[in-house]
Amino acid sequence: MAHRDINVEERHIEQRSDSSMVAATFIKYAAYIVIFFGLLYVLIHYVFPKF
Repeated sequence: MAHRDINVEERHIEQRSDSSMVAATFIKYAAYIVIFFGLLYVLIHYVFPKF
């Protein structure tokens, strides 16, 4: 029988979330949502009544 040498590599993956990056991303998307709804508000209240 042939002797096989099997090397097992263990990997420990740590998922670290940088809280400042998470906060910055949240603020960015929150700003996108506020701008989007602001544009909708302007369209509904000022642009659509003109038609």
